[in-house]
Amino acid sequence: DWPASLRRTLTWDQGRELYHHEEIEDLTGFRIYFCDPHAPWQRGTNENTNGLLREYFPKGPSLAHYPLRDLTQVERELNERPRRVLGDRTPAEAMRRWSRKLAYR
Repeated sequence: DWPASLRRTLTWDQGRELYHHEEIEDLTGFRIYFCDPHAPWQRGTNENTNGLLREYFPKGPSLAHYPLRDLTQVERELNERPRRVLGDRTPAEAMRRWSRKLAYR
């Protein structure tokens, strides 16, 4: 469960899968913003993550075609892969570090 300080906003691309964004806002408490069309720089982390995912899954087929075991393995690998934006820490390390800071507040 994410703390309220990390659940304030969410920025999404323009896509029909987000048709129910108002319902998602109500259910999650996130305020959802949409990026401008043709402005991928407004979603830098998302674009980078999409590129990393393309190393495992080709563009096109739905992820529903992959076994949960495969998706979980990719999730684990990506969460253990160092990222420049995180000071060369992995997302897992960054989350552990962040959660320890919260625990001491």
